[in-house]
Amino acid sequence: MKRLNTVKKLLCDKNYRVIKLAKAGVYNYMNDEKYLKKIYRARMGRTLDLENPELFSEKLQWLKLYDHNPLYTQLVDKYRVREYIAEKVGEEYLVPLLGVWEDPDEIDFDALPERFVLKCNHNSGTGMCICRDKSKLNVDAVKKKLKKGLREDFYLRHREWPYKNVPRRIIAEKLLTLTSDPLAKNGLDDYRFYCFHGDPKLIYVYQAGTLDFGNKPSIASCNIFNSNWEQLPFRQKSPSAPIPPSPPSGLGKMLELSKQLSAGCPFMRVDFYEIDGHLYVGELTLYPGGGLATFNPPEWDRKIGKWLTLPERRSRKENDNRND
Repeated sequence: MKRLNTVKKLLCDKNYRVIKLAKAGVYNYMNDEKYLKKIYRARMGRTLDLENPELFSEKLQWLKLYDHNPLYTQLVDKYRVREYIAEKVGEEYLVPLLGVWEDPDEIDFDALPERFVLKCNHNSGTGMCICRDKSKLNVDAVKKKLKKGLREDFYLRHREWPYKNVPRRIIAEKLLTLTSDPLAKNGLDDYRFYCFHGDPKLIYVYQAGTLDFGNKPSIASCNIFNSNWEQLPFRQKSPSAPIPPSPPSGLGKMLELSKQLSAGCPFMRVDFYEIDGHLYVGELTLYPGGGLATFNPPEWDRKIGKWLTLPERRSRKENDNRND
């Protein structure tokens, strides 16, 4: 019955069909502008205006197409961005690095600690391994997942062009845990700062839930605040926690570091973890969710869009000869 309903939806719902065909790679050789217009319509339910963009989601698509700063390739590279973070704010905010390889078969698992994280540097999640107990690790399965991750062309998902030229590697990092949770049974709260022209205006606080079947913490809730820790009346994908979380002890430092890291960029999201009073930069993101996450209520897409002033349009190269 479920399969029949899926088939019926594919036949009757054009937007659903576009999303599924995109995931299947049917549009991989469509040029970026045409693809973004197509997927934006399917995901957001409206036409993408690139001539006079006003919504935050529209402006992120514009930035993908017309703001090709060479620095961005380094910023999305989970390995090379470490150099940027160390130079801007200091090495003490980096998650400790355990190793880097080009091939999963090169990894010496015996040399890794009991708990660690393995991930590809050029994508978001595919191939990731969060190891909480090495004695239970299926090394062959982990290598297979990592090889799948290395094959992924992450650029094609949302046409985030900086990912096209990232040299693909695997990195191992320390698994961050709280003193109160030494066995790393739970996930960590994730503080995500939305910075507009170097000014952190929004803070998304993701509170982790229980571990899922893949040994990854699920997201229990997301509350959104301004820089004064006043909760804002909108949400995106995740529900808000009924009792808003208290500000972290390092909020002031997070705001300061966010400004330093995002300076010079029209928009950047800066993520932090706070571990027993110490701050770690999780990652830097230029197009959260590909700019394809709806707002509830929808007027916040326009309100937030006003904070982002688009730069001069940069000339862009052909996308690896991918044409219609």
